[in-house]
Amino acid sequence: MPPDFDTNMRFKFSILALLLEVIIIVLYGIFVDYDTAPIHGLLYPHFQDVHVMIFVGFGFLMTFLKKYGFSSVGFNMLIAAFGLQWGILMQGFWHMNEGKIIVDIKSMINADFSTATALISFGALLGKTSPIQMLILTLLEITIFACNEHLVTEVLEATDVGASMTIHAFGAYFGLAAAFILYRPGLTDKHENEESSYHSDMFAMIGTLFLWLFWPSFNSAIATGIQAQTTAIINTYYSLAACTIVTFALSSLVDKRGKFNMVLIQNATLAGGVAVGTCADLEIHPFSAMFIGVIAGIVSVLGFQFLTPVLASKLKIQDTCGVHNLHGLPGILGGIAGIIVTAAKREIRNGHLLTPAMQAAALGSTLGIALVGGALTGAILKLPFLGQVSDQNCFDDSVYWEVPEEETVPEIHSSHHDEPSRFEAAM
Repeated sequence: MPPDFDTNMRFKFSILALLLEVIIIVLYGIFVDYDTAPIHGLLYPHFQDVHVMIFVGFGFLMTFLKKYGFSSVGFNMLIAAFGLQWGILMQGFWHMNEGKIIVDIKSMINADFSTATALISFGALLGKTSPIQMLILTLLEITIFACNEHLVTEVLEATDVGASMTIHAFGAYFGLAAAFILYRPGLTDKHENEESSYHSDMFAMIGTLFLWLFWPSFNSAIATGIQAQTTAIINTYYSLAACTIVTFALSSLVDKRGKFNMVLIQNATLAGGVAVGTCADLEIHPFSAMFIGVIAGIVSVLGFQFLTPVLASKLKIQDTCGVHNLHGLPGILGGIAGIIVTAAKREIRNGHLLTPAMQAAALGSTLGIALVGGALTGAILKLPFLGQVSDQNCFDDSVYWEVPEEETVPEIHSSHHDEPSRFEAAM
């Protein structure tokens, strides 16, 4: 990376954003049309819930950094607004009807799902990338995601109704592969801004609560039929609840003083929703859903406690938000749960028998495509003219945003004295 970093977005970002929007509008004019016989109108409440998760839940979950709140919420909105438009096109090209991409409520939900993959990857790169880099990542990742989703659901005919594999695991390992390529040796020692404050953690907890409340809608939105939707809602409901109890218990247990850790409460409490996703609409019984939630909570907490430091020090993967522990590992757990369930009982979806072999193939292909795609995308994002920030100015809103003057004065937090920082406490 060059010694001088041109972070002025005035022309580079504006031209790229406007150019991409013009291209999208032209493509919509050529290919996209309304559904003349809509059958998914009843899905609008699910769409609302998923939409809130994308814009509010993900956005505020990433506001924990004390000087990166504007970027967390703002860039989240930018990625989501571009991603949902691009997602309709990329997913729609696999399901064209007489040369047209038909838009309805279900396709809008699926577009939000595609956007979630880019937002998960954004979490791994949070504070270290420019808005230009994030637009390019969103463009490439959603394109690759749509191909992998088609492979999993149409070619392999695997089930993944809550997208444990195709969204969570894919987004996490795509972002981690990109983070590996974009490794910054200058951030080996913790950056002074890579920590939270009392108020930033409160805002992040708002994101957690929105995600936690609406996750049953996320996992049930595209389930086929009322019975399958209800089953998915119930399974997610109990998996999240069990996961939360385990997370609180382990958070206190792993702390030498027996205190709760906000980084664990904000993230690991959601792992149950991720892990139960693949088999959410299958009749696995509520106790099985709770068991999956318990395992997810354990895996996520231990991941934050032990794996995150290893990723940073040994594998040179700087995972800002810990997406490996919230989305990656629980996503793999969800894929494994799908393999076990389809091996243990006969399940038929959309007229075909679900098999553990196809579930395993879906998980393996998803991980492979995510890692290769993320690495290639990271190599592209490493180009020196994309407005990336210097190591010294990472995790700082003032590089790309107008920040109120009083907020630019360095603050003294209690973490500098008696209390360990957010990330030190998580290790």
